[in-house]
Amino acid sequence: MNHETLQSVSRVEESGACDIRTRTDDLHQTVEQCLAGDQFAMIDLVERFQASVFAYCYRMLGHRQDAEDATQETFIRVLRSLARWDHHRDFRPWLMTIAANRCRTMLSARKRRPVVCEIEQNLCEDDSGDWCEAKQLDEEIQMGLSRISPEHREAFVMFHDHNLSYQQIADILGCPLGTCKTWIYRARRQLATWLQNRQVLTGRHL
Repeated sequence: MNHETLQSVSRVEESGACDIRTRTDDLHQTVEQCLAGDQFAMIDLVERFQASVFAYCYRMLGHRQDAEDATQETFIRVLRSLARWDHHRDFRPWLMTIAANRCRTMLSARKRRPVVCEIEQNLCEDDSGDWCEAKQLDEEIQMGLSRISPEHREAFVMFHDHNLSYQQIADILGCPLGTCKTWIYRARRQLATWLQNRQVLTGRHL
């Protein structure tokens, strides 16, 4: 799978030529179709997981453009590497391993060019109180996560945002199960402390 093929997939997607009614709900069949060069199946695979991968990348990177770049690079590598996926194992942890590696690469590069965590301003002026409160809480969580070590943040986001098991996360991060649990616990406590200090949490706990 090369950049030209991915660009071709994008052009097909933008044209609206893919009839969603013809898409299969069977992931294994979709993967087989991708391996056979079916561009509609490639679109299907990307669309199934794109929102989840972007959400993870944004949590890890805290910057929308970086998250979009990491998401695109993730799917380029996914489509190139589909033949290596073991069909007897869950697809999502394999996918998240690739996304995590892309985020680590970008975080490593960022050490040479620090990027401030994005916080959107003035979004609540004309919105309902409930939406505004939820948006502010999400922004505070993002700011808190940006202050947690990457390893702890990875484990926390995979567990709480993506519902992966402790064992799946340990496998993705290449750490012992006990270490994974400790990272998630510490991230949870650090984030709770941040939110309490910011007066976002009042007697509530993560």
